[in-house]
Amino acid sequence: MERRAEPYVADERVMLQGWLDWHRDTLLAKCAGLTPDQLVRASAEPSNLTLLGLVRHMTEVERAWFRTRVAGQKIGPRYFTEEQPDADFEALDTAGAEEALAVLRAECEAADQAVAHRGLDDTFPMTDGRIISLRWVYIHMIEEYARHNGHADLLRERIDGATGE
Repeated sequence: MERRAEPYVADERVMLQGWLDWHRDTLLAKCAGLTPDQLVRASAEPSNLTLLGLVRHMTEVERAWFRTRVAGQKIGPRYFTEEQPDADFEALDTAGAEEALAVLRAECEAADQAVAHRGLDDTFPMTDGRIISLRWVYIHMIEEYARHNGHADLLRERIDGATGE
């Protein structure tokens, strides 16, 4: 899988979107070429961390921040429930691996569309009373992907020895 190049010179919105896209592509690249069994292989006991779990988790994170919180869309979570709050990491099935990759791609597109008309200074209230800007969400999402892409690096190396940025 080829990643989109991160921007070197751009205005703030283009820069934030570019780095977010680069990190989105990085996670998908870490999963490219693996079998469903490899995508659900846990890192090391007792951790249940898997590449497929990371994909499903980031699907939930994209959905929650951009579509639910910023855009105010009335949609529920994709994978987890109140009864199983960690289902994005735990309720894995190799039969759904390819679908989960496609769902993440679609969720990223939906997230981008949901905030395309919003400005970086636009704010929204959190349930705890904090006021958050769209700029903060972009920075948080870049940080979230960067952290999990580090996990994905280690998972992929353990699966087949592949390394890279």
